[in-house]
Amino acid sequence: MFSDYRVNALQKSKTLSIRNAMKSLLMGGACLLALAQPGQAIETTAREAYLIDYTTKTVLINKDAEKPMPPASMSKIMTAYMVFERLKDGRLSLDDKLPVSEKAWRKGGSKMFVEVGTEISIYDLLRGIIVQSGNDACIVVAEGLGGSEENFAQEMTLKAREIGLENSSFANATGWPDPNQRMTPKDLATLADRIITDFPEYYSVYSEKSFTWSGIKQDNRNPLLYRNLGADGLKTGHTEEAGYGLTSSAKQGDRRIILVLNGMKSAKERSEESARLVSWAFREFDNFELFKAGETVDTADVWLGTEKTIDLVPEEDLLLTLPKNAKNKMTATVSYVGPIQTPIEQGERLGTLKIEAPDIDTVEIPLVAANSVEREGGFSRIVSALNYLIFGKS
Repeated sequence: MFSDYRVNALQKSKTLSIRNAMKSLLMGGACLLALAQPGQAIETTAREAYLIDYTTKTVLINKDAEKPMPPASMSKIMTAYMVFERLKDGRLSLDDKLPVSEKAWRKGGSKMFVEVGTEISIYDLLRGIIVQSGNDACIVVAEGLGGSEENFAQEMTLKAREIGLENSSFANATGWPDPNQRMTPKDLATLADRIITDFPEYYSVYSEKSFTWSGIKQDNRNPLLYRNLGADGLKTGHTEEAGYGLTSSAKQGDRRIILVLNGMKSAKERSEESARLVSWAFREFDNFELFKAGETVDTADVWLGTEKTIDLVPEEDLLLTLPKNAKNKMTATVSYVGPIQTPIEQGERLGTLKIEAPDIDTVEIPLVAANSVEREGGFSRIVSALNYLIFGKS
């Protein structure tokens, strides 16, 4: 019977006009995770650096980003995460109060200026940690939620592993120098991403420029908040070993970036270098929506099916972060083995879309069947096979 007929498979490649695919340059809806790694390099004076696009996760700068380093007060982002999580799941409320111990009151370094024997609300403690970088506020939280700072630090380390911070460990809640207090720039960027994504209702605290407690007004140390760059977080850090560091995020229009720098020599250098790199990321790159999930990229012939063709579609929106000057030089090539034999299941991978452009790694996107196609009945298969043999049509 003709049911066992096979045809010689041919590799089909077709170059598409990528300009026609760019119906919109705006981000929206779900997006495909980062696939492009722009090769457009920029030097930085930071000892460690990591810059990513928040939406696509495309890495724009990577300088020793997976090297464990002393995070100094940038580790307070993790302390805040522990509080935010308890607020979100209902274990805490912003009005709950925690007592101030003598240990917290005596702690040196940057301070909220808590007073021993008093109680402070979670909301005020968060502002003391985030805006004022108060070591004393961190200890109040650690003791109140973990029983002791040591126990709380262990909880921080466990939670870090749970949320994907693979190379982070904590010995305290403040970032105070300790050989076991380590994070990587990549982990800090991941943590910033989780804060922004998981706790949008609390993230606005990071953009507050000042906070007054005990009659003492202190300004937010994040230098990017005072520049017209769209910055709205997150946290500075400084110790002699760590140097000057900053984990920051900025949003312009629909696009957000996350930047982590560490190991700079002065607060001035930290301010100027972070502003320069944020400006560069927004000026030189953009996000381009090429295809939406389920949108037909190409149509393939079907062999012995109840339908003659099948649409090839991406499973997710295809959004890429690319150098702005690359958009008119992109090419897209579709490859698949055709005609495609039945039966075909909806969502079955059938081909590949390859995106190429100057200064980026080649991007390959799976293309799947837009719908299912059954095999034809016996007589119909005979007719189709004869048509193919005689006319070259399936």
